[in-house]
Amino acid sequence: MRTDLFDFTLPEDRIALRPVAPRDSARLLVVRPGDSVAIEDRNVGDLPALLRQGDALAVNDTKVLPASLHGRRLARGGGGGGGGDREPAIAATLVKRLDGSRWNALVRPAKRLAVGDIVRFGAEGRVCFLDQLDATVEAKGQGGQGGEVTLAFAFHGAVLDQALAERGGMPLPPYIAGRRAVDEADRTDYQTMFAREEGSIAAPTAGLHFTEPLVAALQARGIGLHRLTLHVGPGTFLPVKAAESSGHTMHPEWGSVSAETAAALNAARRAGGRIVAVGSTSLRLVESAAAEDGTIGDFSGETALFIAPGYRFRAVEAMLTNFHLPRSTLFMLVCAFCGLDTMQRAYAHAIDAGYRFYSYGDACLLFRGA
Repeated sequence: MRTDLFDFTLPEDRIALRPVAPRDSARLLVVRPGDSVAIEDRNVGDLPALLRQGDALAVNDTKVLPASLHGRRLARGGGGGGGGDREPAIAATLVKRLDGSRWNALVRPAKRLAVGDIVRFGAEGRVCFLDQLDATVEAKGQGGQGGEVTLAFAFHGAVLDQALAERGGMPLPPYIAGRRAVDEADRTDYQTMFAREEGSIAAPTAGLHFTEPLVAALQARGIGLHRLTLHVGPGTFLPVKAAESSGHTMHPEWGSVSAETAAALNAARRAGGRIVAVGSTSLRLVESAAAEDGTIGDFSGETALFIAPGYRFRAVEAMLTNFHLPRSTLFMLVCAFCGLDTMQRAYAHAIDAGYRFYSYGDACLLFRGA
């Protein structure tokens, strides 16, 4: 389908820069496709009443890395002392650990770095013997494009982990980080209550709305909650630039569905319950692990599943998700789930009604269309 079909205009003041408190007080737009589309304004705290006994929630327990680093390239040929603040500032987002001291990273401006350059990330560490964190540019992406580099840090193992934890900030998406500074509050705000398996550079944002009282209310209603893991990678920030959705390629992301979780979700389906994916990451992973008949198997590996209109869903019947960017793979996913016309109407209603958009914004509860 044409990418421009998934475009819409969002006023800047609809982009949430902070989450609401408590988390489950966020607004919830309920969308039920059909001959007459039903759109209802509720709150996330109403979720137990909106689902049925026997339904099963699939939640992503990935944990966001403090993967955002800021530093400066050291002067070439002059060791660590010569250029000072005149050397270019470098922003890096760690993407994938290669070994005890090496990471793949996205940097900007990548054109200011060459293989062999040293970048010094801050000198404000809280541990005196780690007052400097240096990394050497070991390799650049193919043709030096895309900002991809391999960084070899001077420390390794637990010492490097400590240094990164001290200096790293939460990798907030550009539509937030470009409008305000990342701060200490984001270390908790941009992490779900389920976060356990470290490995993401973006939060599975639908999970940000959950609180202990909400989980207790869901369980009291007889609604199960089951964990799986999908580590969110840099592809989540990439716009669809191709004129046709079929021309876009998803970046692979690593995920895992345990045999225990698969069995629980299958049991819920057999008993008449619905699988409710908490977020697009959970939905993509469940669908990746599902057979043609909807039976879910244990899964461990990478998935690059791209869901756009025309996709036939195998297992997931409802999903909780935030509001997504225009022309994004995520907006295409929800259009595949409910129908393009339905989601265009739902988003128009949300904009008119003052819903808050994107990572720190409000949520939708979507029921699958025919």
